[in-house]
Amino acid sequence: MTTIHKSLLTLLLGLIGLLLLFPIVITFTNSLMTGGELLINYGTIGKLTEVTATGADTFVNLKWLPDKVTLAQYGELLVYSPNYLLLFWNSAGLVVPIILGQTAVAAMAAYAFAKLSFRGRDSLFLVYLLTMLMPFQVTLVPNYIMADKLGLLHTSGAVILPGIFAAFGVFMLRQFMLHIPYAYIEAAKMDGAGHLRIFLTVIVPMVKPGLAALVVLLFVDYWNMVEQPLIFIDDPFKQPLSVFLSRLSGEWDTVFAASMLYMAPMVLLFLYAETYFIEGVQLSGIKG
Repeated sequence: MTTIHKSLLTLLLGLIGLLLLFPIVITFTNSLMTGGELLINYGTIGKLTEVTATGADTFVNLKWLPDKVTLAQYGELLVYSPNYLLLFWNSAGLVVPIILGQTAVAAMAAYAFAKLSFRGRDSLFLVYLLTMLMPFQVTLVPNYIMADKLGLLHTSGAVILPGIFAAFGVFMLRQFMLHIPYAYIEAAKMDGAGHLRIFLTVIVPMVKPGLAALVVLLFVDYWNMVEQPLIFIDDPFKQPLSVFLSRLSGEWDTVFAASMLYMAPMVLLFLYAETYFIEGVQLSGIKG
């Protein structure tokens, strides 16, 4: 590849990166604007039908920088509005148990599917994998009935339990474990180690990058869930922050500030886990 081609590729990738970062940047800068300025810029969004019928201008004023920087909306959410922090901890109370539970269950199941030999292993894994291909709407009714039978309906358990036993983590970690040379397991067996010790002392340390990547992906997925808590939890004060944000409209200063605070955990976690993604790619190149 010539220098010109490399420069053009770098420029193209840089433009794509800027395009992907645009929503985050515009959300952050707009979150620093006053409510009046945001109303002027975006006030027509809620009246598009009315404005179009009258033949008026339907464009919004998309601004990069605020005329006056203010943090009043952040103070309103974090200090004067207890509902926001309550729903934030509701989200954490749902997401953290799902991540911990699914990571533990997926790691043990992936070890069984990748390194243990038993009758019907591949067929069972195929059936298990089919559940990952099913959309949420297909399993909605069975999960609802099961939650009702277990007495978990309208509680956080109705959302947490299906998340813990989801198939995605098993599939992902199995792909990592397939590339671990079996010689490591044979050496541990010669030292008298059983399956539990092999799993904890040999397998888990070698798939740490995969576990970290799985944690990030699960966090993003379940932090943004809306349908499950809407259907399984009827109390709005027990629902997560994602449901609250889906209902926000009109108060644009609150919308942008809440959106920025909502994105912050995901962005920080992704930046922190970048190294683990690189290690995960290196691990996937190990030949068994």
